[in-house]
Amino acid sequence: MPTAAVSSNSPSNSPPASPTAPSRPVSLSRQHSTGLRWLGVLLLGCWLGGCASLPSEVERPLSRALENPSETYLGQRVEARAAQAKTGNDSGFALVGNAELAFTSRMTLIKAAQKTLDLQYYAIFADDTTERLFEALREAANRGVRIRILLDDFNTSGKNAQVLKLAFEKNFELRLFNPLPGGRGSMFFRVLGNLKDVGRMQRRMHNKIFVADNAVAITGGRNLGEPYFGQSEGINFVDIDVLAAGRIARDLSRSFDQYWNNPLAYPVQSLMTARDIEALKSQPPAATANSSSLEDPAVLASATQPATSPANTSTTAVSALPDSTNLRLLSWTWASSVMLTDKPSKIAADADTADESQDTTVDGLLQLMSQAQTELLIVSPYFVPGKRMMQQFADLRQRGVRIRVLTNSLASNDVPAAHVGYARYREALLAMGVDMYEMRAEQKGSISNFGLAAGSTGGSSGGSRASLHAKVVVVDSHWLVVGSMNLDLRSQLKNSETAIVIRKRALAAEATRMIEPALASGAWHVELVDGQLVWRAPQDSGREDSRKEPDASLGLKLMLRLIAPFAPDEML
Repeated sequence: MPTAAVSSNSPSNSPPASPTAPSRPVSLSRQHSTGLRWLGVLLLGCWLGGCASLPSEVERPLSRALENPSETYLGQRVEARAAQAKTGNDSGFALVGNAELAFTSRMTLIKAAQKTLDLQYYAIFADDTTERLFEALREAANRGVRIRILLDDFNTSGKNAQVLKLAFEKNFELRLFNPLPGGRGSMFFRVLGNLKDVGRMQRRMHNKIFVADNAVAITGGRNLGEPYFGQSEGINFVDIDVLAAGRIARDLSRSFDQYWNNPLAYPVQSLMTARDIEALKSQPPAATANSSSLEDPAVLASATQPATSPANTSTTAVSALPDSTNLRLLSWTWASSVMLTDKPSKIAADADTADESQDTTVDGLLQLMSQAQTELLIVSPYFVPGKRMMQQFADLRQRGVRIRVLTNSLASNDVPAAHVGYARYREALLAMGVDMYEMRAEQKGSISNFGLAAGSTGGSSGGSRASLHAKVVVVDSHWLVVGSMNLDLRSQLKNSETAIVIRKRALAAEATRMIEPALASGAWHVELVDGQLVWRAPQDSGREDSRKEPDASLGLKLMLRLIAPFAPDEML
C-alpha cells in the first residue's frame, strides 16, 4: 500500500477565444490602429494587475467537521450497515459511473443531512443543474444544516461569479482558495491582469470532496455543472465517482478542514460584497461568457483555442433529472482503504522553493503502480507522463506487466493544448508496448455514462460530444484508485489533489467492467505500424482505421503544432 500523503486509521473547459483576425484585407493604417488598441488592452491588463491586491487582514473563524456523526441519521445508517456487513472493515464504497446517479446521489445526501454539509471543488458552474442543487442546499440551511463550501477561485468570473451569492445566505459559509486579485467580469481580463504572477495562478486546488454529516462522502473527478451530469448540449464529461461511508468519510473531512482553515482560504465577504456580485449580471455577453470547459488554467498555453463552451440546455431537460435515489439499493462493498491527499502548502506562493521531499497524491499513486505484478489499467483524461513516469512504465514492461491507458483523443479533449504534452510521449509509449486507447468524441447512446450499453438512457442530447474526465487506476485487479488527479505533471507538481485507494477485488473488477466497454467500442486503439501511428476504429463504429488524428479539424492540428514548441509539460 502506498505511504505517500496518507491519512488513514486502517490497513483538471475551453478557454475564451482569443481575438480573431479580420475576415478580409485591411489597410495599413487600420492594422496599425488595431495593433495599438490591443497594445492598450495589454497595458491596461498589466496595470490593473499591478494595482489589485488581496486583503491583508482577513478574519477566518476556525471551524471543524461534525464531531460525532453517530448523532445523525446518516451516521446511524452507516454504523448499522457496517455491523451487518460483518467484514471488519470500517469503510463502505459504491462506484458511480452514471451521470444521473452522480446528480441524484448528491441531492439525496443534501436532503438526508441533519447537521453539516461540506463541499470542496475546483469549479462550480452557474447553470440550471447547479441551481437545483443550490435550492436543495437552501432547504437544508433553512432546517439548520451548516453548509461550508470551499471553491478554487480560478473559474469564479463572469456568469459563474453568481455562485458566490450563497456566501450571503443563512447558514452558508463560502471561501475561495488561492484567489486572484482583480475584477471578475471576464476570464480574459482576469488572466491578463495576473500575468505578472503566472506561477501562483497556475497552482490550483483541484480537490473534489462532498461530505454529509461527516458520515457519507463523494469524491472523484466531477466538478458541479451541466457537463458533469450529462445535461449539456456541448461537451458532456464521462466520469467516475465513488460514494464512501464510515471512517474514510471522516478522513476526507479532516482533509477538508485543513484546506478550510488555511490562510489561502478567503471568505467571499473579504473579497467582494453581495452588491458586487449582483452587478456582474449587467455585464455584456462577451464579459460573462461561460468558461465551464476550463478544467485547468492551461488557458495560458492554449490562448488561441477556438471557444467550445457548451450551450445551456432548457430547464425542461434539466428538470428531467430525478430529485433523489435510494442509496441503500446500491451495491455497497466494505473494504480496507487509505486516503491520499496533498497538503495545502503545495499551493503556497513559495511552494517551488519549499521542501521537495513532501510526498504528493500522485507520488503515492506512482508508488502503488510500481508494485504491479500483472496489469495496470489507467484512465486519465489529461495524460502527460513526464520522464519519471515513462521510466516507471519501462520498468513495468520489462517485468511483463500489461499496461492499458484510456485517455482523450484530440477531438474529445476539452483542453486540446493538453494533447500536446501527451503527443510528445505517445510513440515512445507504444514502442515500449503500452496499449493506448483514445476516447471518441462521438458516442452511441448515453455518452456521459460508464458501463452502459449503446442506446441506454440517462445521457445527454444527441448533439453533444463526449470528453473523458474520469481519473481511475486499477492495479493487478486488486487495488482501485479513484480521485481528482490526472496522470500529468500539473497534478503532480502544481495542483492539489485527493484520491482514495481501495483494496478489494470485487470493486476493482466492477471498475474494470465499467471501463472495458469504452476500450472496445468507445475508443480508438492506437498502434505503431512501421514507425507510423495508426488509429484502429472501435468495434461496430462504422468507421475506418486512420493514419491521422481522427475527427480533429485541420485548423486544430495546425494550432497545436504552433503551440507545441512553447508549451512546457508542467503547464499542460
